[in-house]
Formats: sequence, C-alpha cells, structure tokens
Amino acid sequence: MRRTEVKIIKLNPQAVIPAYGSSCAAGADLYACLEDTVTIAPGKTLMIPTGLALEIPENYAGLVYARSGLASKKGLAPANKVGVIDSDYRGELIIALFNHGTQVQTVSPGERIAQLVITPVLACDFIETQTLSDTARGSGGFGSTGNK
Repeated sequence: MRRTEVKIIKLNPQAVIPAYGSSCAAGADLYACLEDTVTIAPGKTLMIPTGLALEIPENYAGLVYARSGLASKKGLAPANKVGVIDSDYRGELIIALFNHGTQVQTVSPGERIAQLVITPVLACDFIETQTLSDTARGSGGFGSTGNK
C-alpha cells in the first residue's frame, strides 16, 4: 500500500498516535485521550478528545468513521456519521461520539473510538447549466435501481 506522511502533534502526552489494525486496513484507529472513564447516556453525544492535531496534506481529507466493533457491540458511533477533516484544519481532533443504544455506555482512556481514513479529494468548479447528459437511470432516486 502506498504511504503518505501525515504530521501529528501530541497536544496531550497521554495521546496515542493513530495505528492500523492490519497491514491492509483502510482506517487507522483513533484513541480516546481521557483522564478518567466517561459515560454516554442513550441518545446522547459526548465530545471525546484524541489529544492530537494533524497536518493533512493539501488535496487530501481525513474521514472519521465508526469502528465496526464499537458500533455493533456498544452502539457508539460518530454523531455526524462521517466526520470530515479539511487539510487546512490544525486544531485538536475531537470525536462527537453518539450512543445509539438503549444502555448507558462507557469510554475508557486509551480506548479505540473511531477510525481515520486519509483520502484524496478533488476540487471542483461547479458550472450552472440548463441540461445534463442522459443516462439509463435518469432522475430515478431512492430505491430506483431495484431491491436485489
């Protein structure tokens, strides 16, 4: 897999540098940088610091996704579904973790709370027009391509 450097500053000495769980993992795990264990009530969101600031290269973005295990076992996932970190952001990476479940959940210091995917982005020029090219799908929206 091609490697790209991303500079990181530990804003807190307890912060953990993102790490890939396997050699082909697309997302690097992000870790909670907390003094103590915290609780998240059902239907509530808690801002969880990572203790890190990143310098994502220009023409790239960081996408913050749920960790499948945390989401399926504890019902915890980013509140905004996918967080977008722009390449010019230099502040602390904070995860808005939402409890989708019916039970109070805990997050411990150093726990893996989300995953970060660094991806190329295209800057686009949006051109107003009166027509768009025809396709087989056309303007068919939600569910228009069938059930199977």
